Amino acid sequence: MSDPLAALLGHPGLWRGAGTEMAAAVPTGFRRLDERLPGGGWPLDTVVELLLPSSGIGELELLLPLLRSLSDVGSGAPRWIAWLNPPYLPYAPALAGSGLDPGRMLVVRPRAGGGLPWAMEQALRSGACAAVLGWVNAIDDTALRRLKLAAAEGRSLGLLFRPAQCRDEPSPAALRLALTARDGSLDVEILKSRGGVPARVAGLLAR
Repeated sequence: MSDPLAALLGHPGLWRGAGTEMAAAVPTGFRRLDERLPGGGWPLDTVVELLLPSSGIGELELLLPLLRSLSDVGSGAPRWIAWLNPPYLPYAPALAGSGLDPGRMLVVRPRAGGGLPWAMEQALRSGACAAVLGWVNAIDDTALRRLKLAAAEGRSLGLLFRPAQCRDEPSPAALRLALTARDGSLDVEILKSRGGVPARVAGLLAR
């Protein structure tokens, strides 16, 4: 007979908090940020929230090392990186110049009226996407939990961009970051990290 407790502890929707074994992670490409994150980087197969005052403050530059890592599959089958409702159309030459294959990028404009959470959930669960980036202004807790479960089932990473004013809302995301532009650089505030503590890393992407 299977152990009910073991089954419960192994459920992807359960967050066990600090002091537990760290999940797999991918280095961010920024040493000072890695030092503040449990596991030394971005968690995998879950949902990460990035809270922004506005688009275009450096959030994609922050994610480029991650997206390159997820795209580097070696001998494995390549998977898509899906962009759902991006504020700007990704520029193919810039992606190629950053080491990404534009041919493996998928841009989706979900229908109005709440279509983005559903589309993001399907993309995460499909197993065809290494990462799914989604921009949404409003999403409820139930939808967030469904995204997290879908990411675990599809072994994909969900990157959810939300307005900065959502920072005080509860969220099941494994990692929540608040980003702020300052003097040509990016300040990253870690609001929540699975197995970690809040922290602030100033002056990333300094030019």
